[in-house]
Amino acid sequence: MIRTQIQLTEKQSHILKKLAREEGVSVAEVIRRSINLYIHTDTEVDVEERKRRALSVLGKYDSGLMDLSEDHDKYLAEIYGEVSE
Repeated sequence: MIRTQIQLTEKQSHILKKLAREEGVSVAEVIRRSINLYIHTDTEVDVEERKRRALSVLGKYDSGLMDLSEDHDKYLAEIYGEVSE
């Protein structure tokens, strides 16, 4: 193992010590587990997955209106009861 030094806030230190006590392990072990969890959590979505997600909503919320992009103000006014025709 490689020895390293980090700085924690008092609150972080208190929480880590409490977790270590509850789990019956060292603070270092709690930190190693936390780092492993962070490293192995796939937080980035690749480009293909983003495309798949974007394409999955196409047409899902179709209003059926053919002039919505042109007359959106009119439709919003109708929804909010501000029509003065």
